[in-house]
Formats: sequence, structure tokens, C-alpha cells
Amino acid sequence: MIRIEKLNKYYNRHKKNEIHVIDNTTLTLPDKGIVALLGPSGCGKTTLLNSIGGLDKVNSGNIYINDKKLTTKLTYKKDKLRNLKVGYIFQDYKLIDNMTVYDNVALALKMIGIKEKKEIKKRVEYILDRIGMYRYRNRPCGMLSGGERQRAGIARALVKNPDIILADEPTGNLDSKNTIEVMNIIKSISKDKLVILVTHEVELASFYADRIIEVLDGKVVKDYENKDASLLDYRLDNKFYLKDFTYHDDINVTDNNIDIYSDKKEKLNLTIVFKNGNIYIKNKGNEKIEIIDNNSTVELVNDHYKKLDKSIYEKYSFDFDKIINKDINLKYSSIFNIFTIFTNGFKKVFDYSLAKKLLLIGFFLSSLFVTYSVCNLLGVNKIEDKDFVTTNKDYLLLRGNKIKINDYLDYEKIPEINYIMPGNSIVSLRVDNSDYYQTEKESIAIRGSLSSVNMLKEEDLIYGRLPQEANEIVIDKMVYDNTRHIEMYGLYNIEKMLDHYVYLGNRILNYKIVGITDISVPNIYMYESEFINVIDNSFEGSYWYGGFDENADDRIKSYELYKDKLKITKGRSPVNDYEVVVNENLKETYKLNKVIDDLKVNNTKLKVVGYYTSPDNLLDYYVSDNTIKYKVIEKKANVIIYPSDKEEVINNFKSMKRTVIDIYQKDKDSYLDANRKRISSSITVALVMLAISLIEIILMTRSSFLSRIKEVGTLRAIGVKKSDIYKMFMGEAFAITTLTQIPGVLFMSYCISVLSSVRYVASNYVVNINVVILCIVMLYVFNIVVGLIPVFNTIRKTPASILARTDVE
Repeated sequence: MIRIEKLNKYYNRHKKNEIHVIDNTTLTLPDKGIVALLGPSGCGKTTLLNSIGGLDKVNSGNIYINDKKLTTKLTYKKDKLRNLKVGYIFQDYKLIDNMTVYDNVALALKMIGIKEKKEIKKRVEYILDRIGMYRYRNRPCGMLSGGERQRAGIARALVKNPDIILADEPTGNLDSKNTIEVMNIIKSISKDKLVILVTHEVELASFYADRIIEVLDGKVVKDYENKDASLLDYRLDNKFYLKDFTYHDDINVTDNNIDIYSDKKEKLNLTIVFKNGNIYIKNKGNEKIEIIDNNSTVELVNDHYKKLDKSIYEKYSFDFDKIINKDINLKYSSIFNIFTIFTNGFKKVFDYSLAKKLLLIGFFLSSLFVTYSVCNLLGVNKIEDKDFVTTNKDYLLLRGNKIKINDYLDYEKIPEINYIMPGNSIVSLRVDNSDYYQTEKESIAIRGSLSSVNMLKEEDLIYGRLPQEANEIVIDKMVYDNTRHIEMYGLYNIEKMLDHYVYLGNRILNYKIVGITDISVPNIYMYESEFINVIDNSFEGSYWYGGFDENADDRIKSYELYKDKLKITKGRSPVNDYEVVVNENLKETYKLNKVIDDLKVNNTKLKVVGYYTSPDNLLDYYVSDNTIKYKVIEKKANVIIYPSDKEEVINNFKSMKRTVIDIYQKDKDSYLDANRKRISSSITVALVMLAISLIEIILMTRSSFLSRIKEVGTLRAIGVKKSDIYKMFMGEAFAITTLTQIPGVLFMSYCISVLSSVRYVASNYVVNINVVILCIVMLYVFNIVVGLIPVFNTIRKTPASILARTDVE
């Protein structure tokens, strides 16, 4: 039973154009029978019906269905009550056109918790058979005629066996034949259920209704039992009553008999041919010819027209209670599970029209730009050590135009310093190219930051081993990567460097590469005892294909390095500081045990202590290693410090009023300063592209959704949960992203990775598995969120508002 108490609803409340569409209405409706809401268009009867069905909100008053309050503020409770108790028949059918008749009807069962396929099949097929729609069960609803669509809508309303049927102008779009058939079905339903029928056809209401409520301007003006429902004066357009025609000609020619019926005397001019069981008619006039056979909708009745009586609907019967399984516990249920969310989403996308499939190209293109923008943003903001690091990251730089020898020696004794070296630690070593005839006369060099092997552990190596001899070294992969054209010398990859030799001077210093690290710092690791000689013999020249243009002015060399190539002929070898041996050809110029006025180290003249001869015709000046060390300190402007505690050392030198710089931080800051303008412009362009791409996705998603508002309204009107609407569009957004944008991400990622061999691309873009995953996750999340925003803005409206499109943002 339905109870309505002082119901009021307004449109444009408190405005000049306010309409009181339901005006203080109070009604009590029975458990069964047809109650017709009768009145002219715009009188408020449909709004009252929508309010009773929970499709629309009211401003005040209450509606109770079986003593359960429908006019609650909680949408879920309202939907639950409407879904379990009410079936709705709409004037314009409200079917999902791309779904079959069977699936449209079965949908109503899934909403009340019936998921067993056997039970669904039994119920659906019974209802379809009883209303003459069984043969159309597998036909998409979009391919049905108006009468067939209305029958499908009736089947959907009936299949869940509701207590109440609401029928809003169910015959408004039908011809007379289908109108009577639909009304006969509705009348049959009303034997056991309450049917509230909205109509403006007085004849139909008077014949079929058990009770008539007349509405005018939002008010109930009449409410009465219908006792005059015996006959219906309703002519069917498809029935021709032959005895009612004015003229009848019976033509008998030989064995042929032709009957002609008409309302006025007509002269017919026909040619009739009967051949092979077929009749052929040619009309020599302008009249249209329609053949009436077993498939025709027109029926010839050899009688006078008679008013319709109740026998026309008594033939319909529904023994639904005998068919259904009453043990099933009905509940307001979701129509989707985790599997169907996504399978339905993909199916929906595959069923898109050609126009909407073309729209998917836009999603593909947007994913290209999103991926490009993300890779660019990450690239320009990615500051890797290899972009700016030139020395060991642990080094400090002590600045000074000239470092005094005594100060240098004092610095070496500071406990927080592991070691120091003159200069900036950068050295260049020639690569031995004698393995190939084509390259043996050419030279190339590796360049890196001199570092101690004591910094290394076995786990730091990616290839080879740690040095065991003074002439063995380890290099970092970055040293190899920074060496241009190294592949031209047969060193195609870093592993080729293992067991390869590098050298300094006239091959006086030879080092074997025995290990490779990969810590993204251009370090060359060797024993600390080798540092001074390596720094002294490292050249500052530049590479070219014929060799090196090195500085040859400095001829003071280490006696220990060259002693195997020298023979002392007079005097002795240099042992003490500032002692030197010279070629005996210079003995007349440089006297034994005398100083050389123009040859100084640390502002101290060198003293000749011996003469030598050399089979290699060497003419250099040879001194002790200590003197070489002084020479190198004097020559270099700065000092590299490898501290055990950076902060402690920096503070220590500050107290001595000396400037100590963290080289790693200085190089990083310089790199950022130099590239700030480029980075800012790249970020701006990337952000603009990303924003445009995301806006494009928003517009395309909204465009796609706007074409689906009718479907959303239909689903909400028949009782589908709000959460199911979200799930439906979430599955569709997932499918669109998977089918169009994931390929776009992969394609653009591949293109950028291929182009990354170009230095500019590699330094401005990042593409790896993490970036690809980031783009994919971002697109999934963005598309789902963006796809659900218009859904949220729509389904927060009432179903009636969605269907009317008058309150949809």
C-alpha cells in the first residue's frame, strides 16, 4: 500500500516564475488494481508519479511504501526501496539500445541480487514469452519497433516481480493496435499488483482503470472509483470492418470473384496477373497498393465495428509466482564484480560507433605528448653526477696562487687528511694503440681524477680486480665514456680496457688497467706513491689524430724514473734535495758541485753533483723524487685534499684563514647556474605540453560522457546503484587507457630511448622502466578520475533530472 501525506514540490522555488507542481497532495493507494492519474499535459501527474517512484525529490511531505518511508534524505535507502518494490514503465522506453532484449530484462534481476544464470533465464524467458517478445530476445533493442520496445520495457519492469508498477504514458508513442495490446498487458498485471498509470487519454482510463485521480495544476481535483469500465470505443487503425464501408461491389467473372469495398464510389483501373501461384497487380492510377497476407499488420473483419469489452484483456495471464524461486533472498545488489567491470569496459569500447572510435585517436596522441612531457620534465630536472662531476666527489680544493712548500708539508700531517696532492687531481694518460697497425702511430688519451686505490673495495668493481702492483690501476666507466672516438681504436666497450696499458712521457711510466668501477665519477685509481710522478708527467695538450701537442719546456725529471737509461760518469746520483745530474756534454757549462743560476726549484738553485751519459741521447736534468715533489707543488696553484672528515677539515682551514672548497658542490652549483635558463624554459614548455594534453583528455572524456547521459539516466531510473555507474565508467576509462594510451606511452618511450644516443636527447630526457610505469599509472589514475568527475556531477542529480536534461551540469 502507498500512503502520501501533504506532498509538495516546486520548480524555481522563491522566484518570480515559481511553479507549485505538486500542491499539498494526500492520497492512499491500494495494493492492486489500476490507479489512473488523469489530466492534461503539464498538470503535474508525471512529477507526482516520479516522486512516488523515488525518481524525483519533493520539497515537503512524505511517501510511504508498505509503511517504509521513501522520502528519506539518504539516496541509498531510497534507491533500495524503489529497486526492490517498484517497476517502472516509461513513455520513451528507456532501454539500453546496444544491449539485447534479454540483457535489458536480465539487468533488472541482477540489481536485486539474482545472479544465478539458470534462474535469470527461467524468469526472463517466461516474461518475454507471455508478452509476445520471446523471438526477439537476442535482438538489440535499438532494432525494435516502438511497440516491441515498449513490450521490452514492460518485461523489464515485471521480471523482478515488484509490488508496484509505475507506468508513465506507456502508450504515448504507440499506434492504436500496440496501444491496446500494451494496455491489455498492464490490465492483466493489475490483477495482483498495484499499477499507477499516467495518461491523458480519458477513454483508456475510463475502460482500464479501477480508480481515477484527476490532476490539474498540481492539485488532485477528483478522486473516484471507476464503475463505468464495461466497453471501450477505440478504433484500431489496423482493423478494417468490411460491413461499415458504404460501397461494396461483388465482381464475378467466369470463376473469378473480386470484392471491392470503399467509402465512396471509385473507378479502379487494375491489371491483375495470376501466375505460378503468385498474384501480380498493376495499378494504372495513382493509388497505393498494399498486399494483405499472413505477415501483414492489417486485418480484415467481415463485421461491423463493435466497442471493445473486457474479454480483450482477459486472455492475458501471468502465473509468475509459480515460476520464480521464492527461496532466493532478494537484496539491492551491484550488477558488477571485479571481472565484469573490466570486461564490460572493453566490450563497450569495442562497440563504439565509428565517430567515437575516431575520438580514440585523440587519446593515443595525448599519451604521446604526456610521455614526452614527463620524460622531458624528469630529464631537465635530473641532475646526474656525470653531468658535472670532474673530480673525485670526496675531494676538497685548497685555493691559492702559490702554495708554500713548508705549508704543504704541514698540511700532510693534519690527522683529518688522508692525503693531499698538488693541482686539481686531473691527469691524462696515453692509451697504448700498438695492438693495431692502423692506430699504432696515433694517440688518444683517457682523462680522470687521480685517486687512491685505498678508496676501493672488491664490491666496487664491475670487472677485473684490485691493483696488486704499483704499475696496476683501476678506472671508472665514466673515464671510458668521456673519451671521444675511443671506439676507433678497437676499444668497443669498457671490458676491452681490461689488461690494456696506458703510459706517460716517453713510455717511462706504464700502467696496466686491471679493474673497472661504475660509480659515475671519472676516477683513475692507483697507489699514492705514484701520484707525484703521474702529475709531473701528465700532459695538458689536446688530442688529434697524429698525436699530442704537449708542453716540452719543463726538462727537470726524476732520476729514479730514468736511472736505467742513464750512466753516471763522474760524481754521484742526486740523493738530497735540490741536487741534479746533467749530461756530460754540459760539463764545461755546469761545473761539478756548483749551482746552476738559471735552474731553480722552490726558489733554490740546483747543485750539480754528477754527470751522465745516455744511449738514448737524453739531455734532461735529473733530480731526486723529493725535488720533483717540490717542483710540482711550486708549479701547481691549488692543492687537492682527501679528508676523512670534510666538515672538520673545512673548519680547520677556515681557522687558518684559508679558502677550502667542496669541489663536488661547487661543480654542481656551477652546472645549475649555467643551465638554469635552459632548464626553466624546458620545464615551462614541458608543463604547457603536459597541461594541454591533460586538458585534451578532459575534453574528450567529457565529450564521450555527454553522449551517455541518457544511458546513465536510464540506469539510475531503473534502479542501478550509483556505485555501479562509477564502476561502469571506471572500467571504460581503464579500457580506453589500455587500448589507446598504453601503446602511445610505449611507442613514445621507444622513440626517446632510440634518440637517446644523441647527447642532447640523453641529457634532456629520461626514459626507463620507472618512467614508463609512472606515465602509465598517471594516465590510468588521471583518466579514471577525470572520467568519474562528470559522472559524479550527473548522478548526484535525481534520475528524473538526468532524464529531463534540465538539471545536468
